[in-house]
Amino acid sequence: MKMVSFGADISCNDISCSDTLISNVTSDVNLLSKEVIYAGVTNITGDDLVISAVINDNQLEDVNSKIIKILKDNAENFGDLNGIGLSPENAGEGVSYAEIELNEDYYPDAIVIGFDTYAGESFVGDVASSAMKAALGMDFVGEISGGCVENILEIPGVGFVSKDTDDPVVIVSIENIEHVGIVAGAMIGSILGNKNTYFVKRGTPTNVIPGSVIFSVSAFLNGNIIDLAEPFNQRMNILPK
Repeated sequence: MKMVSFGADISCNDISCSDTLISNVTSDVNLLSKEVIYAGVTNITGDDLVISAVINDNQLEDVNSKIIKILKDNAENFGDLNGIGLSPENAGEGVSYAEIELNEDYYPDAIVIGFDTYAGESFVGDVASSAMKAALGMDFVGEISGGCVENILEIPGVGFVSKDTDDPVVIVSIENIEHVGIVAGAMIGSILGNKNTYFVKRGTPTNVIPGSVIFSVSAFLNGNIIDLAEPFNQRMNILPK
């Protein structure tokens, strides 16, 4: 069993995703969910969407290609999609991708982090990397995947993307539901330690001073999607003196 996540900017602007775009993509992903174990639009961050799916091992290439088709069918712009090459030589700035193996002895639970930048491309890779390092070695963490592309990345059933790909996605499998908050908290804290980086609720536009990164964090729990921004906002309120 595997989980895959695709992050892509298919919006007609650089700030947000329209309600129509979100609705249309969600409708198509709901159809896809009937062919896989679970699927959903897990993150909406600025002008980027993340589609995630829990699949059987033998579905990887087929489901990946179907997710790309959903993105193409609903795209208002094809920048990230046009960056997918059929060979390493033709790879460009494309879609972001993460893939993990899931332990079938546990529920297929994961944390999904989506990023968007406005002139923050130069350091978003470090931001995503800090989140992955924070989760590494923690109790009940299974596999970790994603971040920025270091050279050329081959996406099974899709093609190749280059290191120019920005707005990464990070996924982490969690093998004890009571540790979702613990691991997510560590990752969020690590991300917020970086400069000009902001934690946002699902669907928040990129209303930031240029040179910034925003990120959303979702729990994908047995097919259910929970936006963790609101509960962590409440948890991080400082008690009065």
